[in-house]
Amino acid sequence: MHKLSAKSQKYVIDQGWENFTEQEHEMWSYLFKRQVEEILPGRVVPVFLDGVNGLQMAADGIPKFSDLTDILQAATGWSVVAVPDLVPDDIFFEMLSRRVFPSTNFIRKPEQLDYLQEPDIFHDIFGHVPLLVHPVFADYMQAYGEAGIKAFDTGHLHYLARLYWYTVEFGLIHTDEGLRTYGSGIVSSFGETKYCVEDKTPNRIQFDLNRVMRTNYIIDKYQETYFVVNSFEELFEATTQDLTDLYVELDKLKDLVPSDVLDSDEIVRID
Repeated sequence: MHKLSAKSQKYVIDQGWENFTEQEHEMWSYLFKRQVEEILPGRVVPVFLDGVNGLQMAADGIPKFSDLTDILQAATGWSVVAVPDLVPDDIFFEMLSRRVFPSTNFIRKPEQLDYLQEPDIFHDIFGHVPLLVHPVFADYMQAYGEAGIKAFDTGHLHYLARLYWYTVEFGLIHTDEGLRTYGSGIVSSFGETKYCVEDKTPNRIQFDLNRVMRTNYIIDKYQETYFVVNSFEELFEATTQDLTDLYVELDKLKDLVPSDVLDSDEIVRID
């Protein structure tokens, strides 16, 4: 693991894998089988499922973070650590910049099967970690952390939050086989996986960094707008540039609501 500052290290806790109950492992099993066998094939970018397989995730129970870290370290140099809850922004960005992914260590209850406000271990681990096996996406996440540290210091954090939301959490991508999802908030969701690539209701707009950072988002229902990238390389290149001038430009512009469609938008159609 890349060394964290003493401040960030205070948020790292033991996963407590031995404390998970049989019912909690069964919840993971149910969610895992439903997504991998029923929902994701033909709707998720193929490298995501490659990552699931590469990490040896399975339906037999919640994975041990130490096992995931061993595989990730060999593949892309990332680690997974448990944290007690959502960590402060500056801690989160530092962790990502050091190639450390923080995850909660609780799993949803049966009554929260398809919706819970805070991310659980299924969202964090199943939703996020498989793409950390992919070298370019792994680099993007580190670059995002580094950009977040700078934005935190200059008061532009809300722009980076929007980028994270519309890419890491709810992003779509063009593939040779058609439109696919890769966002963790989608791939860990039973309903939104279908909705985002098949329903004609939401807007699907070609990724543009300026446009994404201007756009507010909603957290309590399916997205009204999704942004579509051509490749993970596009994300990496967009995030590693000097964003100072862009922030200055964005400060002069009006924020957009999630349902807005501009004349300049390149709309992505589905059949």
